[in-house]
Amino acid sequence: MKKLTLDRIEELTFNKDKVVLDTGSMNDVNSSFKFLKEFSKDKIIYGINTGFGPMAQFRIDNQELNGLQYNLIRSHASGAGKPLNETYARSVVVARLNAFMQGNSGISIDVIEQLVAFLNKNIVPEILEHGSVGASGDLVQLAHLGLNLIGEGSVYENGIRKDAADVLKAKEIPPLKLQLRDGLGLINGTSCMTGIGAINLIYAYRLLDWGIASSSMINEMVESFDDSFSKELNETKLHPGQSSVAEKMRRLISGSKLIRKREKLFEDDAELQRKEFRKKIQEYYSIRCVPQILGPISDTLDYTKKVIENEINSTNDNPVVRPKENNVFHGGNFHGDYISLEMDKLKIAITKLSILAERQLNFLLNNNLNTQFPPFLNAGKLGFNFGFQGIQYTATSTVAENQSLCNSVYVHSIPNNNDNQDVVSMGTNSAIIAKRVIENSYQVMAIHLMAICQAADLLEEGKFDKLSKKSKELYKTIRLKADFIKEDVSQSEKINDISKYIKETPFSL
Repeated sequence: MKKLTLDRIEELTFNKDKVVLDTGSMNDVNSSFKFLKEFSKDKIIYGINTGFGPMAQFRIDNQELNGLQYNLIRSHASGAGKPLNETYARSVVVARLNAFMQGNSGISIDVIEQLVAFLNKNIVPEILEHGSVGASGDLVQLAHLGLNLIGEGSVYENGIRKDAADVLKAKEIPPLKLQLRDGLGLINGTSCMTGIGAINLIYAYRLLDWGIASSSMINEMVESFDDSFSKELNETKLHPGQSSVAEKMRRLISGSKLIRKREKLFEDDAELQRKEFRKKIQEYYSIRCVPQILGPISDTLDYTKKVIENEINSTNDNPVVRPKENNVFHGGNFHGDYISLEMDKLKIAITKLSILAERQLNFLLNNNLNTQFPPFLNAGKLGFNFGFQGIQYTATSTVAENQSLCNSVYVHSIPNNNDNQDVVSMGTNSAIIAKRVIENSYQVMAIHLMAICQAADLLEEGKFDKLSKKSKELYKTIRLKADFIKEDVSQSEKINDISKYIKETPFSL
């Protein structure tokens, strides 16, 4: 388990794969603990025989060392707000466990075994959203994890909130007994923001795929020209994301009989003689510029993936224990700026994706723009029925909220802790807000997909059959959850159902 990839994190969190630990890594953890125990006997080591933060100037008596670790956990378990759901909470546990498996933290094997027990026996810690400033690590959120490990506080089992002590007793798991610097090791790291960030990224990749698929289907339905997503055009701009999006679009529309070839226009003598053309020579930007709009988003996600994987495979606490160098190094690996900046970038990228979806939705609903569908995709009596008129408000207002959430958290450092923490990352806040933006964007995408399917049903006779295989697959997927709209009925439940479904069900490109 020593080297984690985003794919492996998905298996451990979404699929709940069992954790199997590497023997060599376990030996490294044990060696680190034994070294620190011996090394600290005649030295002053932060967090072992000193207080914490600005209280580090006070030496702790030997008989109080273990109690110090418990006091740290209990005093800092002071979070507020909503608890993270099971997937996000599991990811936090996975992140903390993997940080320890690097063998540089000096924590006891008992901590490792307790974290593994929580994962393999599906005990979900209660980790609250609000509390971390992301500098001395995610102190508050990880203290709640530590509290559960020692059998205190509340946990979730099968979605039900229970006393941690009762759950551990029922599963015959003894409460963790903190040793040496176990308490500090548990809370002094970036694992909460990193765990949240990893799940955010998984959902963001899925959302991008839905965005590419929906954009491809719209290009088909409006009979776009093929050159906007051609290899030849897109390879002249040297961004891998743009070429990747264009390639995926070509794959998705493969077999379509609706996409127009640009050269056919040049061969149509009657069309060439016209003073005013019947169809647009170039599509609107929301249709034509998909590779250029989604490309930077793809590149952003790929870079964020590198940062997440680097952070989750790093030692991110303080001090760092290095038996090979026969030393303990004090520093700031707990600082969360890497994750904070990436989560800011991620939420901006996903907000832009939601903007594109909303603009494509508007195109479908505005008959003056698309010139082929009734106003608001209204399949009933115009004036009496309203089609997607009311639904559009929800998409527009949700995108507006996304835009308002794009203010940077990374630059909002507020000193605290008696100014000991004078520059902080706010990384967990950044990750939580990015999470909100992603959830919002799935709602927008759900509405957009409903509209795309409505438009597909309103195509001229015979044209639906000309859609690509993948577009028909997308249509069938959404139609399992939402029906064609003719009569005016509330669509709130349908929107929520589709939003949840597409979030948990990747669309294969």
